[in-house]
Amino acid sequence: MKKQTHKVLKRGEEEDALCCCEYVNRHGERSHIAACCCDCEDLDDACDRFFKRDSQKPDSLSQVAAVISDRIRVPWLWGGAQKLDLSIVPPLILLPVMLHLAALHFLLGLVVLTALPGLVLWYYYFTHRKKGQTLFFLSLALFSLAYMYYLFITEVFPRGDVGPVELAAVTVGVSLTVLVLFHSKRNPGVVRTSREAIHSTVTYYSPSADRDSLLNGRRQDVTLTAASQTGFTEPDGPELKESNRNWCSVCQVVRPPRAGHCRICGVCVLRLDHHCVWINSCVGQANHRSFLLTLVLFLLTSLYGIGLVLRSVCPQQLLLTALLYCPGVYNQFSTALCFTCVWYCSIVSAGVLHLLVVQVINISCNVTEREARAALREKSARSSCWGLVVETGVYSRGFRGNWSEFMSMGDKAFMKDGSGSRAELLPLSGSASLAERSSLSPCASHMEAASRPGNISAAPV
Repeated sequence: MKKQTHKVLKRGEEEDALCCCEYVNRHGERSHIAACCCDCEDLDDACDRFFKRDSQKPDSLSQVAAVISDRIRVPWLWGGAQKLDLSIVPPLILLPVMLHLAALHFLLGLVVLTALPGLVLWYYYFTHRKKGQTLFFLSLALFSLAYMYYLFITEVFPRGDVGPVELAAVTVGVSLTVLVLFHSKRNPGVVRTSREAIHSTVTYYSPSADRDSLLNGRRQDVTLTAASQTGFTEPDGPELKESNRNWCSVCQVVRPPRAGHCRICGVCVLRLDHHCVWINSCVGQANHRSFLLTLVLFLLTSLYGIGLVLRSVCPQQLLLTALLYCPGVYNQFSTALCFTCVWYCSIVSAGVLHLLVVQVINISCNVTEREARAALREKSARSSCWGLVVETGVYSRGFRGNWSEFMSMGDKAFMKDGSGSRAELLPLSGSASLAERSSLSPCASHMEAASRPGNISAAPV
C-alpha cells in the first residue's frame, strides 16, 4: 500500500510558509521535490496497461504528461519550488550537440545546418497550429546568443586575433540585445476598460474538477461597469455593425481601432502587429519600438561577430569569400567549430534580416502585419515585391508621417475605445487575475453575470 505524502489544504486554513523545496501541486495539495516519484497512479496505470497489452485510456498520456510537468521543479527561496517548463530544456541539449556534430566533417555540417532550421520551422508550425504558448523559441534565442558568446570568449579570443576593444564591443552588443529583448517582452499594451468606468467586481466560486469540497474552489472575478448600472442605450445601424465588429467575446471588451485579440496570449492588444514566438509575447503599441531595436542590435552584433571570427579562422581570405571557401578549416576541431558557428549565425541573421525588412516596410506604409495579412486575404490591398510591400492606404500619412507616428505611439498612455471608455496599457503577465486581463462592456456585463452559476460576492471598487 502506497504511503500518502501530500496534505490537503483546507479552505480558510492559514498556509504555513513553503520552504525552498516545497510546492502546491495542481490538485491543491502540499508536496515536496523529494516525493516526485511517489503516488504515480496515472503512470502506474499506463505502464500496467502497456505491459498487459491493453488499450490505453483516451486521456492517459495527457495525464501522465501533466503529472510529470507538474513535478519537475527547481528549488526557490521565495514561494517554494517553481515549476520548470519542459520546452526550455531541448535547446540547451540539442544546440551544442548538433553544432559539435556538424564540426566533425564538412558533409555532416551540411546535413546538420540544413536539418536544424527545418526542425525549428516544423516545430513552429506545429505549435502555431495548436495556438499554445511555448518557451522553446525564447530558450533557443537566448541560449544561442549566450552559447555563441561563450565560444567567442573560449575559442576565438585566446587565438590572439581579436583585441580587447573588439571583445568589449561584442560584449556590449550582446548585453544591450538581451536587455532590450526583455524590455520588449514586458508590456505589449493590453486593452482594458479604465478604472473610472468600473462600478464593482463580482467574484464567482466553483468547485475544482475533482469535486473535492476540501480543496479551494476556483475563483473568477468579473468587472461590472458604471454604465451598466445607470443604463445603456443599444446602438443601431452602422454603429451597431461597428460595435459588433470591434467587440471581443473572449476579453469582453470593445477594442479600439487597430487593436486585435491574440489567441495565444488570450488578450486584446493595442495596435497588434503579431505574436512573436522568439520573445514569447505579442508585439503591440507599447513594445513595437523595443522589438524593432532588438532586431537591429542583434543583427549588428551578429554581423560584427561573424566578421571577427572569419578574420581569425580564415585570415588569408576576404570576408565574403571566407564564408564559402576556407581551406584547411576542418584540420583542427576548434577552427571547424568556430566556422560551423559562423554558418549557424549567418542562417539566423538572414532570418532576422528578413523580419527586419518586413517590419521597416510595414512601418513605412503604416500597416501592421496583422492588417497586411487580413488585407491580402480579403484582396483589399496592393502588394508588390513578392508580397513584401502591402499598402492598404487606410492609415498611411506618408513616409515621414508614418515614422513620426511610430516613434511617438508608445508614449500614448490611453486610447479611446468604441464604448467611450479608455483602454490602458497593462503588462502582459501570466499571473494576472482575470479582473486585470478582461472587463465587461456595459451591454454585456449583466448577461455575463446572469449566465454563470456559483456563489456570488460583489465588492464596490
